[in-house]
Amino acid sequence: MESGLVRTWALTKKELTQLVRDRGTFALILFLPVVELLLFAYAVSLTVDHIPTAVADLSLDAQSQAFVDALTVSGFFDVTLWVQDEAQVIRAIDEGVVRAGIVIPPDFASQTERGGAQVLILLDGSDSFTVQSGYSAAAAIAQARATQMLLEQFGRAGARGGGITLPVVTASHILYNPDMDDMVFLVPAIAAAILQLMSLGLTAMAVVRERELGTIEQLLVTPARPLELMIAKMVPNLLVSVFNLVFLMALSVFWFGVPFQGNVWLFGWLSLIFLASGLGMGLLISTIAKTQKQAQELTMLMVLLSLLLTGFIYPREPMPPVVRAVGNLIPLTYFIRIARGIITKGIGLEFLWTDALALVFYGVLMLILASVTFKKRLD
Repeated sequence: MESGLVRTWALTKKELTQLVRDRGTFALILFLPVVELLLFAYAVSLTVDHIPTAVADLSLDAQSQAFVDALTVSGFFDVTLWVQDEAQVIRAIDEGVVRAGIVIPPDFASQTERGGAQVLILLDGSDSFTVQSGYSAAAAIAQARATQMLLEQFGRAGARGGGITLPVVTASHILYNPDMDDMVFLVPAIAAAILQLMSLGLTAMAVVRERELGTIEQLLVTPARPLELMIAKMVPNLLVSVFNLVFLMALSVFWFGVPFQGNVWLFGWLSLIFLASGLGMGLLISTIAKTQKQAQELTMLMVLLSLLLTGFIYPREPMPPVVRAVGNLIPLTYFIRIARGIITKGIGLEFLWTDALALVFYGVLMLILASVTFKKRLD
């Protein structure tokens, strides 16, 4: 019995020694839970406020300004853009500059005196949280403002007989997803997230596995340069990823019934760039990590960041600027906007070119960094 305890303790000390000696993995194990807790605490928020809003005030009178002030004072809407008409409001929502729009009709003041002045609220239906928060907030604020105006009218003229009509009535119009179907919101983002996690996993172990198996020496004797090796490891995985992309899109459209509103070919080319950026990020992780365990820990961290900070589920607007900046370093942040923009909104490259350019830059940068890191590790 005693000898068994001695052997167990000896083996335990050996495992502890190995764990502590692998400082990189040991540090990841210690600090990952802290990072995860901080991210969950700051990034996860189901209440959307300070929604970026465009206003088309066709009345330009004191009553319309008071109505806009009531929206901003509530804290749910931030007026970031003033435009001329409803078409410009919709364009701003298409571009992703704002998430909501307010259209105030002409002669708003006189209409409120007669009762029944109608304000149009436009909401981005590709963002589920914005719709839910903005829809209820706009209705509540308009009702409170209308009640206040009604009381002011009573105070000036005294109560009169007859029916009572609220001075202001809101009509909410949900763009792109009028039925507020969660599938339309979730499926494009889920498909994008699956593609990134898959592409990341395909290459994250590519170099470090060969290093641990001892087969990397066979690569070193070839005349191939580091960049050529990285490209060679990426291309087969890119073909597999493209197959999965086609399958996922077919499943989304024909099984889940998500309408594909945009250009299929544009989506295909931008998806190819996105997949290349994800594979490049995986190669960079594989060249940085010393062991497969380290590569797994780094991959898990990237998966967590992707799920929390990219707008996959939780809206990015309420996040602190530092947290949003971290999300900007992940390619999924840009591709989710592309996927929802093309699939759900049906918009084109004129609205998505900045996200597309970010993916191109990201993919090239990851491939170059992976090649440079691989070369340094060989030296």
